[in-house]
Amino acid sequence: MRLLLQKVTRASVSVDQKKVGEIAKGYLLFLGVIEGDTNEQADKLAEKVVNLRLFDGEGGKINDKSLLDTGGEALVVSQFTLAGDLKKGNRPDYTEAASPEVGRELYEYFIEKLKSLGVIKVEAGEFGAYMKVELVNDGPVTLVLER
Repeated sequence: MRLLLQKVTRASVSVDQKKVGEIAKGYLLFLGVIEGDTNEQADKLAEKVVNLRLFDGEGGKINDKSLLDTGGEALVVSQFTLAGDLKKGNRPDYTEAASPEVGRELYEYFIEKLKSLGVIKVEAGEFGAYMKVELVNDGPVTLVLER
């Protein structure tokens, strides 16, 4: 499971020019499910995300507070291209990506896990759809996490 996390001041995702998800301060999470990924990996990844200390604390202390500490929000967008392999040639190979059925199941599971861990607002894109994502990256802070 691969996740690209961007700390944002705001983000939204649209399908067919209709906004389907929108958040204020928090994390924009692009999630790629790899063949063989499990619920246990999704659990660990979600726990890592909600506990990462990427928000400043009192007195400007850097990286002092987590998403849970700040009441931050999360926008999760499925992105199978995170499973892409560019070792050979210039065309990505997506054979490592999970099947759409497995990908959807783990994507939805991950979203529910974030909610169960206490993230107050969790929004999502539309699995398998062509989406437009808008964001204001805060920092900028962008991290890649794998489980």
